[in-house]
Amino acid sequence: MRIIIDGADYFPAVKRAMLNAQHTIMMIGWDFDTRIEFEPDGATLEGPNTLGEFLSWFTENREDTRLYMLKWDLGTLQSLGRGMVPMAVRPMRMSENFHFKLDTSHPAGAAHHSKIIVIDDQIAFCGGIDMTAGRWDTRDHDDNQPYRKMPGDGEPLKPWHDVTTAVSGPLAKALGDVARQRWFRATGQRINPPGLDGRPVWPGLETTFERLPVAIARTYPDYDGFPEAREIEALYLRAIAEVRQTFYVETQYLASARIARAIAERLAEADGPEFVIVLPQKAEGWLRQKAMDGARERLLNYLWANDPHGRLAAYYPVTQEGAAIYVHAKVLIVDDWLIRVGSSNLNNRSMGFDTECDLAIDARDCAEPDAVGARILELRHDLVCEHLGVGESAFAEQLEASESLISAIEGLRGDGRSLRPFTRGEVKEDANILAENELADPEAVGDGLADRLMDGIRDLVGRVKS
Repeated sequence: MRIIIDGADYFPAVKRAMLNAQHTIMMIGWDFDTRIEFEPDGATLEGPNTLGEFLSWFTENREDTRLYMLKWDLGTLQSLGRGMVPMAVRPMRMSENFHFKLDTSHPAGAAHHSKIIVIDDQIAFCGGIDMTAGRWDTRDHDDNQPYRKMPGDGEPLKPWHDVTTAVSGPLAKALGDVARQRWFRATGQRINPPGLDGRPVWPGLETTFERLPVAIARTYPDYDGFPEAREIEALYLRAIAEVRQTFYVETQYLASARIARAIAERLAEADGPEFVIVLPQKAEGWLRQKAMDGARERLLNYLWANDPHGRLAAYYPVTQEGAAIYVHAKVLIVDDWLIRVGSSNLNNRSMGFDTECDLAIDARDCAEPDAVGARILELRHDLVCEHLGVGESAFAEQLEASESLISAIEGLRGDGRSLRPFTRGEVKEDANILAENELADPEAVGDGLADRLMDGIRDLVGRVKS
């Protein structure tokens, strides 16, 4: 496994792996934009540099390799929430070995949110990065990055922080099973496993972990005869219950009341753990700002009110010039024994309504738990150093002196590239009657869209009257 931080390393790694495909490529995602470049800073790999032209070239030149792409159908409400017009795969020269489907097999208003790419059941990618516009960035998140721009018109895009994984071995095959199951749910068609046993060609990446057990955690809604799966919610709740010292999470949203209540219970303990939450300063799009930031305002105030020992800290990262870096990563690191990377956020939808897929490593289940735990802590410190804009040695000294992640962050925060704390005054302006509304962020399938719409309207009317 390789933990891949930010899109500049992810996109070329995917292309390298696809170029080595022999039998089957499956691309299961929330969104794909065929205009994006794998290497906007200069092409070095074989084949066209844009996704769409590469797929056309690949399917024409690799007739024995079958390529399947499943893309969420981007409902109108969600698209408006992103502040953009829905994008579909534009016309491309495709051979018969390319199969593209829009995924409509989900409850009304739900999203297919997983981001999975599987090559020959030997190499797979799973995490938070979509192969779409705005996801490419380097780890320095330079204010003047010339290649971080919108395809087509070249409009500059915001700094973007994201995390995903590349994996091989039995885990890649297991993710292949997840991808085939999703394709079947969406199309009613079955994809045969490739049945290849050769050694996979690793896509030019250093490895983070080797030869250890990895869990797949999923969210599936109860829909169309398929049972509900709430494995991700169970993982979060167990992690909160079992954390001893530090719960570190990067998430696009903080909107799950159930998760917040579980955190509050641990914050009330006299000798309980610290909780460090890294979020974007603002959600994307008008609707999501109203709903998700409004929910975040409620839950942060709830957690602050239930934090008698001062062990909760919520931050957003900024660039050297003070621009907010958008946090799209979905990472959880608990003490030195758990790391989880995936597509799920700390909102209701990710717990039981949308389709999600995460990967998790529990060092306590490994043959060498101390070595794995040390590597998990290295990853946490690497992420924190990136956000603070400080070196590893300076951070290590501060952490050793303070013996607290929050204290270490507070001791190193400063002007320029750093983490900024959320405050009561700052989030006050995010208060909104759309917060925690059943229509925008449902916890489960429950009633149909019409009933949820009415429930949401009744909720809004009740809040206005109150």
